[in-house]
Amino acid sequence: MRLLVVEDNRALAAGLSQMLRAAGYVVDAVHDGETAEAALDTGSFDLIVLDLSLPDMDGLSLLRGLRARGTQTAVLVLTARGALDDRIRGLDCGADDYMTKPFEVEELVARIRALLRRHVGARSGVLDHGPLRFDLTRRQAYLDDMPLDLTARELNVLQILMSHPDRVVSKQQIAERLTEFGDELSDNAVEQYVSRLRKRLEPHGLRIRTARGLGYRLEVG
Repeated sequence: MRLLVVEDNRALAAGLSQMLRAAGYVVDAVHDGETAEAALDTGSFDLIVLDLSLPDMDGLSLLRGLRARGTQTAVLVLTARGALDDRIRGLDCGADDYMTKPFEVEELVARIRALLRRHVGARSGVLDHGPLRFDLTRRQAYLDDMPLDLTARELNVLQILMSHPDRVVSKQQIAERLTEFGDELSDNAVEQYVSRLRKRLEPHGLRIRTARGLGYRLEVG
């Protein structure tokens, strides 16, 4: 899952990014509203952590603009504005959750997990597809109840495919969610991750079908 941190305090943004990467997420950080808008226009993100006190605009203006354009990406507001009116305004503008600074790291990560579960329709925190199970909280995949030993990127590819069962996911969508700004991931690299997953899944009746020119689809049988 790829996250965008929008935070003008560069030290805090760096700390948040490091913490979220350690939790298994791909993270990009920007420090003003204009750069955030450009990032959202050119990249795909699963969740935005949004500060409201940005140097060039109010974060609520950024949030309202996103929702007006129909962007459904989950947004967690993280701000020093803790008054009741501020919280109500943030939620009414389209925030999915609202936290105030200072904050506990464990709570922030737990709220992000909850929002991402809701985003993929897995309120229980588990994705199931035939004999395959993905525990979103532990970030562990199981096949026939046995844990799968996967690299971080293989795990992320599997999560992306399981979040869209029986639907085609393009190579570009996969690559975007595996890389941060400045990184590149070739089509060959995506194919290699998919190939490794195929070898693990096919003996158990799971197939990753290639839709030529379109992408991949995870199927049972």
